[in-house]
Amino acid sequence: MNSAERLEKEKILPLVFKLTVPAVVAQLITFLYNIVDRMYVAKIDDVGMDALAALGIVLPITLIIQAFSNLIGLGGAPRASMKLGENEKAEADKIFNTSFVLLLLTGLIISVATFFSARQIVVLFGCPESAVDFAESYLKIYSAGTVFVLLAQGLNPFITAQGHSLTAMFSVLIGALANIALDPLFIFALDMGVKGASLATVLSQFLSFLWITVFFFSKKSFFKLRIKDMKSNGKRIFAIVSLGFSPFIMTLTECAIQIVFNINLKRSTGGNKDYTAALTIMLSALQLISLPLNGLGYGMQPFVSYNYGKGNADRLKQGVKCVTVIAFIFAAVMWSASMAFPQAYSFLFSASESVRIIVKKYSPLFLMGSIMFFVQMTLQNVNVALGRAKSALFLAVLRKVIILIPLCFALTRFLGFKGVYLSEGIADFAAGIITAAVLFSTFPKVFRKREQEVKEHEENNFVTE
Repeated sequence: MNSAERLEKEKILPLVFKLTVPAVVAQLITFLYNIVDRMYVAKIDDVGMDALAALGIVLPITLIIQAFSNLIGLGGAPRASMKLGENEKAEADKIFNTSFVLLLLTGLIISVATFFSARQIVVLFGCPESAVDFAESYLKIYSAGTVFVLLAQGLNPFITAQGHSLTAMFSVLIGALANIALDPLFIFALDMGVKGASLATVLSQFLSFLWITVFFFSKKSFFKLRIKDMKSNGKRIFAIVSLGFSPFIMTLTECAIQIVFNINLKRSTGGNKDYTAALTIMLSALQLISLPLNGLGYGMQPFVSYNYGKGNADRLKQGVKCVTVIAFIFAAVMWSASMAFPQAYSFLFSASESVRIIVKKYSPLFLMGSIMFFVQMTLQNVNVALGRAKSALFLAVLRKVIILIPLCFALTRFLGFKGVYLSEGIADFAAGIITAAVLFSTFPKVFRKREQEVKEHEENNFVTE
């Protein structure tokens, strides 16, 4: 069977694993990609904790860049997959090429803006004074490669959308391995320090971009880069952006809350870098739990979008049930380990004794709501794959903007820096309960409604013929 036939006919459980395992591995590789810079810079003599704090400040800025790749890539890929399910390959190709142009132009604009305002940005985001120079130098080099970052991250979902999860996984793996190899070379051997970490990341993303570009010129790809298909219209752009707005907001709010965390920590601790470094470690732990669950949702998107396009309600129900059970088991295992051994995360970063004490004491508060990520991450991505832009947007805003940001300010005012760590756990748990109630009650109705729409469309065509 070809990719489309597998999505429609292959046995559910084996297909779920075929689609999601490479996507989960890709997200774990992304986690490694994200933390390897932090692990290495923490080992720099004398200034390791300053460098780690600097990368903690830069992290939300890089998330903003990732948000734009999600806006276009995670909006365009499900739309293109739906069109494949509806047998409209020409329109699917146009959606893909429009997304490519949008990623290219957005990358160029962000690159210029970030490079010339790097210092102002890191200060605004709550960077401790001792870490400002490190954060600025990292961000300037990173901004120079923003185009490749956006193209690599934004085009990869179009590979997954075709059912080529392994190829998409290798796109991330190539960059991660390059980053692991180049980091020690640039940071230590060439004595570039934090600048070397940034340069290694940019070059790694460039290699991923090259791999992805080669795939789209190969015979395996349904989508082809064609200049004639890059001409677009407002309706097509709106369709991409409207669906991508939910993952865009999800990523952007991750950035916003990290800025809020950093500002509140700076205010409540007098700019003590140890608390910012500890937060960087805790956020890395949160990524270790959330990214694989994101991968489960991303991996299921071609299955969900294609079968939604076909109106296969029973198949959709079975597939979503399978991935929900898998996601819950993973979340429960990771949550249990995090509660039992919170100090383990600090050893990954060669943290100082003072930072280790903070991580051990406050990680259980910070991570206590992460068990609900099986809904927040996995099923929210399934919701996007169904094309439910408004619902996905509300649920994306709920966790961070409506609950967490106000809670962080309120708790920090009454509890000091402890409120920063506690607010994350409370908000994650509360938002997860609300999201579960919404999605579990609406999914069956959405599946049946689409099935009925397809039947009526087919009957109308039959009568017309």
